Amino acid sequence: MKKLVLFAALILTLSACTSLSYNERNTIRSLKSKGITVDKPRGNWERPASPAGAAALNLLPGFGNFYLASGNGGDSSHYLYGSLNLLTWPISILWGIPEAAIDAKTINQRELVYFYTFDEGGVEELKQMGFEVSSTGKLIPLEDKTSPKNNSKK
Repeated sequence: MKKLVLFAALILTLSACTSLSYNERNTIRSLKSKGITVDKPRGNWERPASPAGAAALNLLPGFGNFYLASGNGGDSSHYLYGSLNLLTWPISILWGIPEAAIDAKTINQRELVYFYTFDEGGVEELKQMGFEVSSTGKLIPLEDKTSPKNNSKK
């Protein structure tokens, strides 16, 4: 029985509530291949959540989750997670602290993808680099508008 409880605690510690979609993961990989990461963005993108701050706030029951639910990159599902952590405090500290840090990193990645996919500044930054985000989330080179192939039907 102790092994089962220990295993469940380990799973809860390593699990996170926020995840990226397949396309978002593709975009993160593509951006990383071009040297763009959450820690090294180009343009005027700023991280909306602090992993260390979210983890530290979760020392108090659910406060880190409430922090992640509010703000620029807020994920409203964290209001529920924060409430559950509040109800299960003090044991929730075991999973709440690492979960908040992991979720903050994921929220930052999601917001980075949003910036380069939908925000005018991010889209323009990629265009200056000669790329755009495809519908599958991968970076593809912009087509050269002056190539003979495109001008052959004039």
